[in-house]
Amino acid sequence: MKSSPPLLCLASVSPRRRELLEQIGVPHIVAGADIDETVLAGETPRDYVGRMARQKALTVRDRGETLPVLAADTTVVLDDVVYGKPRDRADGIAMLGRLSGRTHEVLTAVAFAGERGVALRLSVSSVRFRELTVEECAAYWETGEPRDKAGGYAVQGAAAVFIESLSGSYSGVMGLPLFETAELLRASGVPYWRGVAGAGARC
Repeated sequence: MKSSPPLLCLASVSPRRRELLEQIGVPHIVAGADIDETVLAGETPRDYVGRMARQKALTVRDRGETLPVLAADTTVVLDDVVYGKPRDRADGIAMLGRLSGRTHEVLTAVAFAGERGVALRLSVSSVRFRELTVEECAAYWETGEPRDKAGGYAVQGAAAVFIESLSGSYSGVMGLPLFETAELLRASGVPYWRGVAGAGARC
């Protein structure tokens, strides 16, 4: 895949999203999109993640990027409250405490900005945590893993021991739902599986 020219620009510096895009064989470049992630008054969690993904894609596109732009936004939702990245240690531990013993939603919106405008897809997953102790939450914070994660945890990391069940998209909880992403690519004529076991499949 390294020898293939990039097919799109990923509007994210997240190594997890880049790894997921590489998993389905899509050569790409990366450009960060620094935007205001404040939730608007009266905005629903689903509207929020959709707006964030769309704005990230358009921010990079409007800089003059000629490749199609793929962007995503992930948030954790409990009792209709959006839980983004923790502000500090106390906030991170408090987040985990609220998720403890309960089922929360993970919403990830994916936006594809190309010549025909912006297309958007939404992945909705449910994750249930077992009961957590304050000591566990504090110890997990010290791993450094929760600091830049929505909801203060990473499903693919050390927090896997907290997860009693997951219904939906594992890759969506990680930050880039591959089914929805592939559907957007296929609809736009962007191939995937480049360099994956020599498949070279087209969408």
